[in-house]
Amino acid sequence: MFKKTIIISCLALCSLGIFGSPAQAAEPETLSPRNAGIATMAAFTAQGDLDSLRPAINQALDSGLTVNEAKEVMLHLYAYCGFPRCLNGLNTLISVLEERQAAGISDPVGREPSPVDPNRDRLAIGTKIQTELVGRPVSGKTYDFAPFANTLLREHLFCDLFERDLLTFQEREIATVSALAGIGNVNNQLTGHFRCSMNAGVSPEELRELVALLSEKVSKKTGANAKNVLDKVLQK
Repeated sequence: MFKKTIIISCLALCSLGIFGSPAQAAEPETLSPRNAGIATMAAFTAQGDLDSLRPAINQALDSGLTVNEAKEVMLHLYAYCGFPRCLNGLNTLISVLEERQAAGISDPVGREPSPVDPNRDRLAIGTKIQTELVGRPVSGKTYDFAPFANTLLREHLFCDLFERDLLTFQEREIATVSALAGIGNVNNQLTGHFRCSMNAGVSPEELRELVALLSEKVSKKTGANAKNVLDKVLQK
């Protein structure tokens, strides 16, 4: 009788998850419509495919992205695909917003980024963010050969851009991965930013969905290459 009571008690505790085995497993994280919109916007902006970018912007705005957040995605991408495609993306965003306004759609502008101290130590802030995302202090032959490259990365990319709080680190990494996948032939950087994405809190399931989205919306070639890179990252 005593043994029977112990067994029943243990089963009850397990069903409550007290022994680390909850009755129902947690639902896997999935790529939100908002992040899917960011991803397709980023890929088409990086490719310079403005015809495909227009519906991607519409989808992103419909999924809840504010005007300032959509603008921020474009501004973030200049560090990866250059000012010409960033500016073309911004001009396409302006055109889409004008069309939506003419159609009676009122998109929320959203807030501006929080102000920062102009006298802050940008190198220290950028180094901290870079180390957090990469998972270790960054070094190597490239930065021994051209130290200013890492100074630019830390002071400008990881401080000036990443500290702007209109987008989360996860959203910035989703935009970055999508842009790099869209550009192609930058698999070393794509590998690094898949890792940064997970260090920022993007789940492997979200990244798999992102790769599938790129294959469906951008091109099978883009998706297949991104999947190959992601598979190697996850194997490690």
